[in-house]
Amino acid sequence: MKTISMIAMCAAVLAAGAGHPAKAQDVTNKLLLHPTPDSWPSYHGDYSGQRHSRLTQITPANVHDLSLAWAFQTDQPAGIKSTPILVDGILYFTVPDNLWAVDARSGHMLWHYHYPPNKGDHIGQRGVAIYKDWLYFMGPDAHMISLNAKDGSVRWNVQIADVNKGYWTTEAPLIVGNHVIVGVGGDLDNLPTFVKAFDPETGTLQWKWDVVPPESGDKATGGTTWMPGTYDPELNLLYWGTGNPTPVLNGNARPGDNLYTCSIVALNPDTGKLVWGFQISPHDTHDWDAVETPVLVDGTFHGKPHKMLMQASRNGYFVVLDRATGKDLLTTTFGPVNWSLGVDKRGEPIPNPAKEPAPDGRIIAPDEGGLTNYRSPSFDPKTGLFLVDAHPSWSIYFSKPADGAYGWAGGDYGVWGKGVLEAIDYQTGKIRWKHELGPHGSGAGVLTTDSGLTFTGDAQGNMLVLRTSDGRTLWHAGLGSGMASSPITYMLDGHQYVLTGSGNVLFAWRLPEEAATHALPAKTGGR
Repeated sequence: MKTISMIAMCAAVLAAGAGHPAKAQDVTNKLLLHPTPDSWPSYHGDYSGQRHSRLTQITPANVHDLSLAWAFQTDQPAGIKSTPILVDGILYFTVPDNLWAVDARSGHMLWHYHYPPNKGDHIGQRGVAIYKDWLYFMGPDAHMISLNAKDGSVRWNVQIADVNKGYWTTEAPLIVGNHVIVGVGGDLDNLPTFVKAFDPETGTLQWKWDVVPPESGDKATGGTTWMPGTYDPELNLLYWGTGNPTPVLNGNARPGDNLYTCSIVALNPDTGKLVWGFQISPHDTHDWDAVETPVLVDGTFHGKPHKMLMQASRNGYFVVLDRATGKDLLTTTFGPVNWSLGVDKRGEPIPNPAKEPAPDGRIIAPDEGGLTNYRSPSFDPKTGLFLVDAHPSWSIYFSKPADGAYGWAGGDYGVWGKGVLEAIDYQTGKIRWKHELGPHGSGAGVLTTDSGLTFTGDAQGNMLVLRTSDGRTLWHAGLGSGMASSPITYMLDGHQYVLTGSGNVLFAWRLPEEAATHALPAKTGGR
């Protein structure tokens, strides 16, 4: 396809301008539980984390007509890692220290909030949450700010953790009932980490869950909780992934499994009490956070009905769990993995002590970036495929006594890696098909739709639309730089839009008027 650079520049000029107030919002728990086709009211779109839409206007037959509707240039050096949320025709999205409200039809800026200068880690910002008329935004300095969704004015600012100790925040908060739930980053500083819930009206702390309880006597710290979880309203369980223990590569300083680092945990959202935990990387010594999206699926597994939780984890393992109990249904690898001795009777991998970092180096698969990372996967209910941006890779890990016993405490040197979109059959863990994404890897998340389309990006800075059943490329466009976020889709005024971020530009795509008119009516039973 022709490059879209000039079109994007023109659209960005049209999208710029003085801010205007947005319409008042009133996001209820009903909308969060059952999003409408004209909304994307939370980071994952809904509580399941499936990143699958029932919209069908854009199809394999007409996707070749997909065109640029508008583009919004942030004029910030940071790339877009956030997932925009959409309510009442208004998009809200972020980069570190910045939040915009943008008209979802035109890309016209309504208002822009700039967070005051701070010394937090500006590694990324993944979005906001909305409840009633209020937005919830995380500053890099581990503060949560509540803003008026209409004009961006600040209601309150509360400290989540102490930035002076090394904490930082990047994630989009999660709203569950009358709780705003957040986690923290800071895994290089040997800090205890946690998940906290706050009152959405006052910002008052409601509860705190510690990843490594102080009373446990475990010498590990860390376990950062830097990505939003998912939620089952029927079981009233909150699912969250936790990061690596610290010291990061020095396992000798923290013997044992280091519960509940590198784990998937189920919490009671009203009390913060742990219901169950599954540790996907016991005694991690390779920086393999397990914060990847815990995807919730209701269906059958080997012929029996189950409420399932699925995760493609950074350490190279794909798991299917019974999400009511945490019992393992399936644990298997989805790429090259050489650090384990297999799995135990609980389905948890068994680390191989011979693969821990050593002074003379150990070659390990996957590398420190993992076989996948924070970018969102998608689950397509029609095909039973779990689609994930994978990163087959190898690295050499060293322990370096000269680096001391704390912090990173070692080193790793990448050897080789590439990007591959994988379609995993959740019943067996077998990979149904692969689509090569290019050298080193892609940073894009995945979106699927009921019409049989998969939206993602590759390592060359292209947006891709694939056929979900077999991974065949149906359409692509060069964006100028790689995607580091996950696409979303919505319906407005009879048009299905798809949004993608690339570099510091947000792109909106739709069919031209004639093509949309002749397309089959989009399903409207849900997002």
